[in-house]
Amino acid sequence: MKEKPDIMALPVLICDDSSFARKQMKRALPDGWDVEVTFAGNGLEGVEAIRQGKGEVVFLDLTMPEMDGYGVLEAIRKEDLPAMVIVVSGDIQPDAQERVKNLGAMAFVKKPIDKTKAAQILTEFGILSDV
Repeated sequence: MKEKPDIMALPVLICDDSSFARKQMKRALPDGWDVEVTFAGNGLEGVEAIRQGKGEVVFLDLTMPEMDGYGVLEAIRKEDLPAMVIVVSGDIQPDAQERVKNLGAMAFVKKPIDKTKAAQILTEFGILSDV
């Protein structure tokens, strides 16, 4: 068995209470992007995954049981966790968008997200370079 080079796959967390939405989000990730995807079904699972280093990039829903997306953003900020968060939500009210930005989210995208929009946001924030 050959050793892998030192370059590690980027840990990506998709945190959404809908399994359909999680799968759709995974399909929207750019082809050929070297990532290791972890799924979380609620905010508590999401924060725990980030603590374990499984979410350098996080695609986060806002409306979830246990702990919502706002709670996840608050926990990330409070614990100073290393996560770049992109909120993907059906709740596109301006106050929701402003609130998540104030809590440290990098971007706010309306569900469902497609490959083009995902690649555009990831490139815009320097997370994705040419794959």
